Amino acid sequence: MRGASYQRCLLWTACWFSTSLVLGAEDPKLVFPGREWERVKPEVEDYSSGKLDVLRAWLKKQQTTALHVSVLGRVLFEYGDVGRVSKIASVRKSVLAMLYGNYVAQGKVDLNSTVEQLGLADVQPFLPIEKGATLQHLLTARSGIYLPTANEELTALSPRRGTQAPSTYFQYQNWDFNAAGTVFEKLTGKDIFVALEEDLAKPVGMQDFDRTRQRKNNEMPITKHPEYAMYLSTRDMARLGLLMLADGRWRSKQVMPKGWASRITTLVTHPDELHPMGVGAYRTQIGRWGYGMLWWVWDAPAWPGTLTGPYQAAFTAIGANGQYITVLPAMDMVFAHKVDFDEDGSRHISPSEFHTILQMVIESSCSGRCK
Repeated sequence: MRGASYQRCLLWTACWFSTSLVLGAEDPKLVFPGREWERVKPEVEDYSSGKLDVLRAWLKKQQTTALHVSVLGRVLFEYGDVGRVSKIASVRKSVLAMLYGNYVAQGKVDLNSTVEQLGLADVQPFLPIEKGATLQHLLTARSGIYLPTANEELTALSPRRGTQAPSTYFQYQNWDFNAAGTVFEKLTGKDIFVALEEDLAKPVGMQDFDRTRQRKNNEMPITKHPEYAMYLSTRDMARLGLLMLADGRWRSKQVMPKGWASRITTLVTHPDELHPMGVGAYRTQIGRWGYGMLWWVWDAPAWPGTLTGPYQAAFTAIGANGQYITVLPAMDMVFAHKVDFDEDGSRHISPSEFHTILQMVIESSCSGRCK
């Protein structure tokens, strides 16, 4: 199934809800943290403490600030200061996708509304070909609108304006994402950070959330649409990952609409269709991360029985310098990783280094040989 087929799939209610079957929404074994996370000895969940100790020693040589790994909602492994709050970079985009769910379900947000209908006119006016781009296209990075933002590097890598029709071409560039933040506030009537606190932080019991730490970075005179920069701790990012694993459920409350987690993590763009080639690092060094709706999605079928292995139906939020919320439904695992680069922008881990860490956790599984 190619990208266009997945785009059509996103519009089908049946597809939206059926894909939720691969997530852990009805898994009675899932445990949700209260004020603190419950911890479990690795061997109880069939993982090797010895292998995880090797990972801990290796992490001391890397620039990882913190790592939080949970299985079925219990902490399997922690490293570093998991309560330290810092910028989550482009993970903010995946969090925005989560926030959209309730308002789509309530009918306040129509994903098929065009940028012209939404009043997103910018410093530079839209070209005729751009006016038909929809909110759905913004959320999947397929708008065909290549207006500049303050991220000059991504702007420079964009195609020439007017060369790509909406929906036909994936281009990772911040105009789509920042404009999607503007749309959220316009249609919901709610500040994006108020929504973050009320719709996600409080319901899942974030331990370190501080609304005053969140920042809207004005990008005028380049563009009217600001960057909505988010600052979270590693263990609070892990709570968002667990919410996604549980298909929006937190204990007995449906925090996000049932099926929304699956909808935003349904594959739209395959790895070989990603542009610019700079994001190809997620493809050439790692393997098979494609793109859904503001989430990176493992390019393999999500349907049970079609493919086995730890990455089946996997999805991840990725931010610059080493910010990750990675969910492996096949292993009931949530993996949150941070590099605090707020004061030192050179601090980072590469995509390949991140996947080495992830693979070391995966390979600490004993497959029944730990006990």
